[in-house]
Parts: sequence; structure tokens; C-alpha cells
Amino acid sequence: MLRTRLIPCLLLKNESLVKTVKFKEYNYIGDPVNTVRIFNELEVDELMFLDIFASKENRDINFKILEDIANECFMQLSYGGNI
Repeated sequence: MLRTRLIPCLLLKNESLVKTVKFKEYNYIGDPVNTVRIFNELEVDELMFLDIFASKENRDINFKILEDIANECFMQLSYGGNI
């Protein structure tokens, strides 16, 4: 029997996690590194981070925040945004 996988999709704006309404209005919900620690305890299968403002602002990948996230992450990690 196939096992259901749990893959949270987290939205980044600069170095903060946000919750959006139709990608227009956004609210700050927390620090990505602390959120990774929480998901480590919950033993999720994978984390997906999307930098939703990178294309709009024509920014490169934020390797600093990606490195901080990867150092705390004990599961598969996906990253997207202006790649």
C-alpha cells in the first residue's frame, strides 16, 4: 500500500515566511529556520520553499537563507523562485 507523503509548501518574501491571499496581500508568519525546526519534530517528508517575489524583483537566489535552511533541515528540501 502506498504511503501518503506530507510536503508543506512555504512562501518566502526576502528572508521571511508569508501567507498570501491570491499572491497579492501577504502577512508575516515567521522565520523560515524556526519553521524548519518545527517541521523536523513533526517528521514531514519534504519541505518546499518558494521565493514568490524573486522574479518580480528580478533577484538571484538567496543562497544565505537557503544555506541556513539546509543546515537545519533533516528531510528533502525543494527551492523555487527566479531559477
